Amino acid sequence: MEPVVTRTATPDSVAAVAGIPGEPARIDPRLIASLASVYLIWSSTYLAMRIVVHDLPPLLSAAVRFLLAGSALFGYALYKGARVPALRDWLRVAPVGVFLFVGGNGFVSIASQSIPSGGVAVVCALMPLWVGVLGLGFGVRPTAREWLSLFIGFAGVVFLLGGPSLAGKPVHIVLVILSPMLWAAGSLLSRRTKDVGGDHAAFVGPSLQMLTGGLALGLLALVRGERFPLDAHATSWLALVYLFVFGSLVGFTAYAWLLRNTRPTIATSYAYINPILAVLIGAALYGEPLGWTTLIANILIVGAVMLALSGARHRV
Repeated sequence: MEPVVTRTATPDSVAAVAGIPGEPARIDPRLIASLASVYLIWSSTYLAMRIVVHDLPPLLSAAVRFLLAGSALFGYALYKGARVPALRDWLRVAPVGVFLFVGGNGFVSIASQSIPSGGVAVVCALMPLWVGVLGLGFGVRPTAREWLSLFIGFAGVVFLLGGPSLAGKPVHIVLVILSPMLWAAGSLLSRRTKDVGGDHAAFVGPSLQMLTGGLALGLLALVRGERFPLDAHATSWLALVYLFVFGSLVGFTAYAWLLRNTRPTIATSYAYINPILAVLIGAALYGEPLGWTTLIANILIVGAVMLALSGARHRV
């Protein structure tokens, strides 16, 4: 990745720019910190999620995580001067929250009960490819490069199906394959609600997404009869706190900064870093299996995402 430099004349000038003649270029420390956050923290959330669901109910724990994170972000937005959105705005955002946090995260939480975190992370790396393909329904025609990327990515999933990294209950395998599709659909829908919150949309919109998604997760958890056990191990509770503080608040804030201040290809580069790190973290800390199927799947899926993102860079 080429260095990204910033103008140092004013504190507000934080967008990535080319070198400026006559001024010394420097790498913005916020760029390093933000990339490190989405690379390392989001890579570790897959293992943290598996630890959570070892003792805690998957949908109910996810509901608590996103309701708390959404409330904190919404409170910060109000503190910065945002107004409480009208009911119509809540209703507009609700489908986005359901796709992202029920389909995207809730399905992963359930699947993590039997599937190793490394396998989950590799399958979820298909998300940027689904954004390209599902964009057809939003007036964006997928390119031949994007179709090729999706084909290569699915080949990686097929390899995973033959190895221990994607060994689990059949219903869990189906859910984890559906998860990146639904997350991609929610990401595309969110573009239609980017005006919610006005000048504070960067915080209001995502907080409403987490609140509505968290509420939907909670309702589904009640339907499933989920309850927090009294004898849950402290490790599971600590993992849930980790997901709330670092996965949701710190990680999301870093990602939001990257989206506002760097090129999209840099902001989304986590998509081909996370699965590699997640596999290594799961193997090192939780003894998850590593085999040739995992290696080949990583090469295929990460390569497919890099192919798709390189095409996006040429179109920017």
